Amino acid sequence: MIKTLRKAVLLIACAMLPLWYGQVRAEQPIRLMVGFPPGGTTDVIARLVAQRMAERLKTSIVVENRGGASGNLAASMVAKADADGKTLLFAPSSHATNASLYNNQPFDTVKSFRAVGLVAVTPYVLVVNPKIAAQNLHDFVAYLKQNPGKVEFASASPGTGQHLAAELFKIEAGVDIMHVPYKGSAAALPDLIGGRVPMMFDNIAVMLPHIKDGTLRPLAITSKTRSKFLPDTPTVAESGYPNFEVLGWFALLAPAGTPDKIVSAYSDALKKVSADPDFVAQLGQLGGEVVARSPAETDAFIAAEVAKWGKVIHSANIQIN
Repeated sequence: MIKTLRKAVLLIACAMLPLWYGQVRAEQPIRLMVGFPPGGTTDVIARLVAQRMAERLKTSIVVENRGGASGNLAASMVAKADADGKTLLFAPSSHATNASLYNNQPFDTVKSFRAVGLVAVTPYVLVVNPKIAAQNLHDFVAYLKQNPGKVEFASASPGTGQHLAAELFKIEAGVDIMHVPYKGSAAALPDLIGGRVPMMFDNIAVMLPHIKDGTLRPLAITSKTRSKFLPDTPTVAESGYPNFEVLGWFALLAPAGTPDKIVSAYSDALKKVSADPDFVAQLGQLGGEVVARSPAETDAFIAAEVAKWGKVIHSANIQIN
């Protein structure tokens, strides 16, 4: 009798193992990998998204900061992770430019991931020191053409969005301007405000306080449409360069092969987060604007960004390693 009972318990235990395993798996938190240190814009937005998506998915989402190689370390970890929806990547726009800036990446920027959705975009603004007489982009381009190779532009470092925006501007406007890289936007600002370097492209949120106090003058926005933060400032596109568009952006990505059912559930949760007025307001404080794009649209957008910036990077002969 005892042997029979033990055998029955053993059989029941074996039968329950898959259920227990499934329960443990279900209780595992989702890991959201961020390729940059805590406290930066990418990290802050990732945490806003993680908190709100966790509430809607009724699970835990843990943000893990794995800085290194401009986000490539975190991207590599996600590319190699199981495609079970438990490991995601919060990717900024440098994810696309890294494809051409870095050699021998252990993943394919397009093929190793599938998108959950686009989270936000952050347009840049072209600012100049008020010592520059030009009041609009047309006059500024004329000034640059009259002084080829003499005007410098600042960036946060080689290969950053600020640098690449200026390189695209050089191509579209046909101007010759000189790159002066700094170690971050904060390091560039004193020289920009002091007039030692007269121009820079950067995030609206970074430049807005200096625009408001009159120490910098905005000439153009880099998105195709005007920004709600600077509604009176025209875009580069409407100022005579219709092919010009530069956006900082943030996307939520999963490893390639993640099942449609999981991606769809996460995408639906992200859409609800994007419709939350509090989330929209918090993004606005960071210079971000909410966008809503499906996983397929986001995949296509990232592929287009990789191709676009690859041409600019190769044209300017920019290489990080």
